[in-house]
Amino acid sequence: MKIRRRTEAVIDLTRLSSNAALIRRRLKPGVQFMAVLKGDAYGHGIEGVIGALEEAGADQYAVATWEEGAKIRACGSTKPILILDDIGEYDLDGLLDNHLMPTVYTLSMAQELNDKAAQKGTTAHIHIKIDTGLHRVGFLPGPEAIDQIEAISRLPHVKIDGIFSHFARADQRKTAEVGADGLNATQRQLQTFLSLTEELQRRGVDVGLRHIMNSPSFLLYPEAQLDMARVGDVLFGLSPTDEVDLKDLGFQQVLSWYTRVAMVKELPAGEEIGYEGGYTTKRPTRVATLPVGFADGFRWNLSNKGCVRVRGKLAPIIGRVCMDQCMVDVTDIEGVERGDTVSLIDDDLTIEKMAKLLSTNIDEIACDISPRVPKRYIR
Repeated sequence: MKIRRRTEAVIDLTRLSSNAALIRRRLKPGVQFMAVLKGDAYGHGIEGVIGALEEAGADQYAVATWEEGAKIRACGSTKPILILDDIGEYDLDGLLDNHLMPTVYTLSMAQELNDKAAQKGTTAHIHIKIDTGLHRVGFLPGPEAIDQIEAISRLPHVKIDGIFSHFARADQRKTAEVGADGLNATQRQLQTFLSLTEELQRRGVDVGLRHIMNSPSFLLYPEAQLDMARVGDVLFGLSPTDEVDLKDLGFQQVLSWYTRVAMVKELPAGEEIGYEGGYTTKRPTRVATLPVGFADGFRWNLSNKGCVRVRGKLAPIIGRVCMDQCMVDVTDIEGVERGDTVSLIDDDLTIEKMAKLLSTNIDEIACDISPRVPKRYIR
């Protein structure tokens, strides 16, 4: 692929639409599909992908902040948007003005929302968060939580549109430890969640849509579909578990990342390359300099470890990755010259492989691609 800038991330919207269709086909009839677009759509760019997802028929969206939700609204979507992260006093105007649904996990949050909605002459639509074991935020299951959620349901300017929780270990099924009750941790969280929602329903509380399914449970725990599935990683062709190969299911990585060769030089054996002499040539070496570095999100700890692809062949990174540049060994690749396109991430040099190489997770790789890297959207 010929790139137009010093580095470009290329987002394939045809693949995104195909992934969305595969997700829809795996859901039971009547189960809604919530496309998770937090982290600026996992680094893919909310504004660039939302049109394809509208066409693909996502029922709802989830983002981290109200500002991300406002981006979706600015693109013209009228579908429900859930805000997953915390909200405070200064977020309420933006939240309500953009008709966004906050996550609520204390009675005081709901009361504050109720008061602000009353001032604006509107109703705050919310989702209740239950902490079934991840222990980040959420009502802890028990009588007190039931009472408080019931109290929230009676607030005149608040409407509960959904109730949800989040799995801690849904990426494990084959390897998950089973307890004396015959359940693993994920199954136990699901049971806890269902018990709480059933008790609320017995009290006459309308909890709206129940949802607990995330990307790994979408692949490994179909019984967790309930009323809606929240899918993020899988939508972008990123695998959240080692127990399933997404390619075998037809999912494709949506993002590729490219740069180009800026310069090629010949160095003799024994020459130090880069800061702190991070690499010493062991033979006469052809070195290609690439105009991409850690300020672009091409990680420093790829130094002397990662590879790129030039003219269809792998070239190892040599020396330290710099802020804006890095160097690779192209001695064994014939004809490399200035202007050649270089793959940093592609269908073989995947985000998943880079994450494993760096002992991190897939989302960190995708989200760390810097905003200064231009995105090109193709079909």
